[in-house]
This record gives sequence, C-alpha cells and structure tokens, in this order.
Amino acid sequence: MEAIKIINYVIMVLFFACYAYQFLYIPIALLKKKKPLPKGKRHRFGVLIAARNEESVLGDLLDSLNTQTYPAELIDIYVVADNCTDRTAAVANAHGATVFERFDQTHTGKGYALDFLLRKIRKKYDAYLVFDADNLVAPDYIQEINKTFSAGYDIVTSYRNTKNYGDNWITAGYGLWFLREAQYLNRPRASIGANCGVSGTGFLFSARILQKCGGWHFFSLTEDIEFTAHNIVNGEKIGYCPCAVFYDEQPTGFRQSIRQRTRWVQGYLQVLHRYGGKVIKGSFQGNFSCFDMLMNIAPAAILAWVSILINLTSAVLCMVNGMDVMTVLLSITQSLINLCCTMFALGLLTTITEWKQINCSPHRKLLFTLTFPVFMLTYLPVTVAALTCKPDWKPIAHSRHISMGELADSRTERSA
Repeated sequence: MEAIKIINYVIMVLFFACYAYQFLYIPIALLKKKKPLPKGKRHRFGVLIAARNEESVLGDLLDSLNTQTYPAELIDIYVVADNCTDRTAAVANAHGATVFERFDQTHTGKGYALDFLLRKIRKKYDAYLVFDADNLVAPDYIQEINKTFSAGYDIVTSYRNTKNYGDNWITAGYGLWFLREAQYLNRPRASIGANCGVSGTGFLFSARILQKCGGWHFFSLTEDIEFTAHNIVNGEKIGYCPCAVFYDEQPTGFRQSIRQRTRWVQGYLQVLHRYGGKVIKGSFQGNFSCFDMLMNIAPAAILAWVSILINLTSAVLCMVNGMDVMTVLLSITQSLINLCCTMFALGLLTTITEWKQINCSPHRKLLFTLTFPVFMLTYLPVTVAALTCKPDWKPIAHSRHISMGELADSRTERSA
C-alpha cells in the first residue's frame, strides 16, 4: 500500500503545479492599486434577462435597473419569459420591460433563451448587459461598466456579491467563492493584461462581439464558460470592472446545490471537449489566457476523479484480500487535510479583505470561513455525479424578495 501514498502524493503535486500560479495573483491583487477610469463616451445598452418562473424576484432586479445613475434613455430592458407558468411576464411588463414569451420544452437552458431574445430585438445597441432574474444591481453599475467598455474592452465582467450570504454555510460557500473569483482571480488578471472569466451573469458584450460570433450560439450547460473560451481562443480581450457591483441569490438547500454544481462540472467538461484542443494549442504557443482557461475547466475535476477512483479501488481490494486498509485511509485523510488547509487560507484571506462587502453579522462571517473548506470538499461527490449522471438542465428556484435599498440598509446596520 506504499504505492497509494506515492500516487496520492503525485496527485497532490500535480494539483499544486496546475494551480500554483494562482497564488501569485494574491500579491498582485493586494499591492496593485486600482486606476480610476475616465467617464468615457455614453453608449446605448440593451439589458438581457432570461427568466423562468421568477415572479418573486424579477421585480427587485427591474427596480434596481430602473433607478440607475446612467441616463435612462440609453437603457432598454428586455425579458424573455422562458417556459413560464407563473406571472413572470406580467411582472416584467408592470416594471416597464419589453417582454417576449418563449415556449420550447425541447431546447431548454439559458443559452437558448438568450438566443431567442436576441433574435427578437430589432433596435441597435452598442453593447448588451446580461443578468439573471434573481440579481440586484448597484445604482452606479451601468455607469461604472460603461467606463471599462469605453476603455476598449468589448467583453467585461463585474464584481459578483451575494444577497443571501448569511443564510447558511451553503450560501456563504458560494458567496465566498465568487468574492474570491472577483478579487483574487479577475482583478489580478486584469492588472497583468490577461483575460478575465465571465461567470454566468453580470457581464457585458459589445455588438461587434455578437456580430463576430454570428449571434448567440452558446448552448452548453455552462454557456458563460463556453462564451469565455470561444472568445479567448479567437483573440478577444475580456476585461473586469471591480466598481460595477451586483448581487445574486445562492441556493440554500444541499440537494439543490449539488444538482447545480453537478451541472456546472458537466458544463466544464462539455467546454473542454469543444475547446480543449484549441486552448491546449494556445497554451503551448505561449498564450497565458489559454493556459488559465485550461486550468479552470480541466485539472480539478479530472484529478479529483482519478484520486477518488484509485483510493476507493484500493480500499475495496484491501478489504477483500484481508489487508490493512488503514494505510489507504490515512493517505486519503492527509490529502483532505492539505486541501482543507489551503481552502481555509484562501477563504480567510477573502473574508478579511472583503469584510465590508459581506452582508451578514461579524460572527457569522468568521463561522462561514471555517465551513468554507467543507463546502469545497462537497465538490468531490459533485465530480463523481458529474461523470456518472446524464447531463440535464433544471432551473434553480429563487424566492429572496429584497430591494437594493433594503440590502444596503442591512449592510449598514450590520457594519455599525
């Protein structure tokens, strides 16, 4: 069983080798100061929202969009009520959005809904903003992201925060990961001139990008990652706007979370299948953004699956042959402890630097830093499910009814 120790050690070394460069992002994020951008030219934006049975939360998003500091005459809001059986379309109409209803049970998923919506829009815009129906948008969001767009970026992602961070360890796990992604991945990427990653919602793409892509043709389970990979391998630059802040609602239930993240991992593997060859080629040609993209869609899931398969097989063989299984268990335990320590350090750093941005009480912020490694460990069963279950898209239910003003008041009270 000495071989198992060696194998687990090799897997740990490979994991570190793949992601060690991301630790170099940390001093860049901490030491490199933000450069204020000029206001730039005012552009016309079309806002795209795909909503499926979102009557409980859609109105809050539309209210936050209707009260932007950016000129209202330069913003048009479009909602696709996608296979809805509730009052989503009526809520959107009541808040002044242009609504299109879509009924297609064969082609399901956000990618198809966005394609449908873009085909319906007849007006011309300089760029489009994409949001999920459960989002809330800071009052100066469009004003800020317009600055980055005006600076020459045709694709821009933004600062993703969580409106229900304090609900439980699951919502906090998501929230802390997205804060880390914003502060310690996308911010340093932008600082060194590398491409940032689009993450589901809260992003901009220009009319030129849409035309170059021939429309919206990204229909995988993670259409955002597919969109990112496509544009990276085709030489586009993806920027980041840290001052454009939005909030989304995270799942509170464990089963719902597992289902959602299983879909994400399956989507990463779909993107790897479609773009893996191109990003690998770009990596060997010295394109750092291709390498960065490859590390985000491939090694973690593959190494986790290999580790689980080898260790479980070894444990079963030990029990069948009457051999000592403790060596295998100790090796697994050591690997998990190393992973937990790393995740705790990353979570603690993010909690400290983003303390004022986190919407929950101080003691819960500290508590959820301790539970963050547990949340990340649940990606192990997620990876197994992703590789053994049939890919399927199912909507995530949202119910957290809160306005942007109420969220701001809540943060003020808890930081007082």
